[in-house]
Amino acid sequence: MGMSVSRPYETRQKVGAVLFGIGLLFGLICLVLLFVALPATQGQLGQHISAMLCGSAIALPAMIVYLTVPRLLDRYDPEPWYALVGALAWGAIAACGYSALINSIAGEVVTASRGPAVGEAVSVVISAPVVEEFWKCIGVFGIFYFLRREFDGMVDGVIYASFVAIGFAAFENVIYYARAGLSGSEIQFGGTVFMRGVLSPWCHPLFTSMFGLGIGIARESTRPILKWLAPLAGYLAAVFLHALWNGSALLFSLADQGEYLCFALPLWFIFVAAFLGIIIVLVRRRGHIIRQYLQDEVAIGTLTPSELNLVASPWGIWRAKKLYGARGREFARTVARLALSKWHTTRAMTASNQTISYGMIGPLREKIAQLKHQQAQAAPPRPY
Repeated sequence: MGMSVSRPYETRQKVGAVLFGIGLLFGLICLVLLFVALPATQGQLGQHISAMLCGSAIALPAMIVYLTVPRLLDRYDPEPWYALVGALAWGAIAACGYSALINSIAGEVVTASRGPAVGEAVSVVISAPVVEEFWKCIGVFGIFYFLRREFDGMVDGVIYASFVAIGFAAFENVIYYARAGLSGSEIQFGGTVFMRGVLSPWCHPLFTSMFGLGIGIARESTRPILKWLAPLAGYLAAVFLHALWNGSALLFSLADQGEYLCFALPLWFIFVAAFLGIIIVLVRRRGHIIRQYLQDEVAIGTLTPSELNLVASPWGIWRAKKLYGARGREFARTVARLALSKWHTTRAMTASNQTISYGMIGPLREKIAQLKHQQAQAAPPRPY
């Protein structure tokens, strides 16, 4: 069964890698056309490049800080670096490139027929939420479909969605910071950095995490109707929240700054609290799943109770690494993967599906025993 399931998966991975590369290439072309070729035709290329570099100096370091939050959610069974980098790149290049091009065209078309006020409203409240969330969600769906082995459920859905969204927000911030810088107004530049870099960095992750939750529910569920409805509901929720945020900004754009902040700050607190609340709930849920599926491993002697408590802790990998270095980290990750493989197997058996996870249980037990033996030889025996 392992061979029959593994070969199609490897083929799917290769197809996904090709499509990912094509998607990034065309997204990059869109960005170059809009932010290099177009300014060059207007004789402003040097100014635009300088402004973009200035915006990058502010936005990219902030992006690295923002990534620490979804990484906290990734403590039990860290996702592979190539999947996380791919998610980040898709958001920053592909999703941003396609969205910028489509939103620009939509805004120009509506402006030409209905005037600038209607054009701005349609672009900000309708086009941007629908288009941007679509292309961000395509990145999350791509990981779900082509890297299915690395996509366990709701936790992974939120992790990948957050990486895609943070990549998108970072490059979008570069664009907005550059535009504000080119305006020549220090007040406008400072206000843009405050609004986008301080007030709204968690908005995009919250929006796209709705789809991440939906696709995660589809991954975990054995009910066919949820496999279709949950991702659709997640996308619609992402679009709604995005439109709510953008619409509030547009609605109060004519008000004075004090009135706008009186509305924006409470909405910002709600969004931040919602995102952090999702993180906390999912971290606790993942720990409960790991503990539940490792109870019998304690009974048969694969693990000790103290080892179970360590791995089921949100900080288990960090603690294991601090105590035992790289071998301790590998031990904690292997034990977590054993629990999740058993979880996948149970779900697959319930749905009468095949899964490669069943074939991984025995080798993972052997690896755990090997790591414990190596640790016992390297240092005086003590519990993890």
